[in-house]
Amino acid sequence: MITTSLLTCSFFLFLYLVTHSKRVTPHSLFTLFGVYGDVSRVKIMYNKRDTALIQFTEATQAQLAIQYLNGKVLYDKPMRINLSKHAYVQMPRDSAEEETHLTQDYSESKLHRYNRPGSHNARNIFPPSPTLHLSNMLPSLTEVELRGSFGNAGFTVVNFQWFRARENEMGKRDQRQMALMELASVEQAMEAVIAMHDYETSDGNHLRVTFAKNPTITPRPTVPY
Repeated sequence: MITTSLLTCSFFLFLYLVTHSKRVTPHSLFTLFGVYGDVSRVKIMYNKRDTALIQFTEATQAQLAIQYLNGKVLYDKPMRINLSKHAYVQMPRDSAEEETHLTQDYSESKLHRYNRPGSHNARNIFPPSPTLHLSNMLPSLTEVELRGSFGNAGFTVVNFQWFRARENEMGKRDQRQMALMELASVEQAMEAVIAMHDYETSDGNHLRVTFAKNPTITPRPTVPY
């Protein structure tokens, strides 16, 4: 069971892992919780491996993470959220290799979703669902490759749909594609966000993965000729 909690300073999370899983790492927590805000530090407690701490840069982002991830299942264990007495994540005082591995600072990470000027990500924050929103793909990338990449990672693709190409202010079509991919379950989708966000595709770009607005893909109506 996974628990997360918000500090009284309102931007700090406490994560409680009832059953330790080797798949739960600072990076996996950074990636998943990063869907809802910019995570600056993650610490899995050295003497209590079923406990972790997650620090956000903004109070509202931490509250969104609690709102959307509380009760969800990650790696077969449910998550719940509680308050934490800690004020911040403290980096290891010594260079013990194992403890250093369990505590990571992501304040300078290029994978933050919300610290870029003009970013629209904050307008598109949704709860976990079986359907993922994929972006940052060039036209050369195919549905077959995407289905294969997710399938090779152990995920079952139920449905797939490209977005129609958008036009910019100059009337030119956007060269980067977006798509929806529906997986077999919410749990698979959460694990896929962790595994496939920043995945390097054959076009040399790094895939951007988040949860879609709608939990299922609605087929487009057939347009008569």
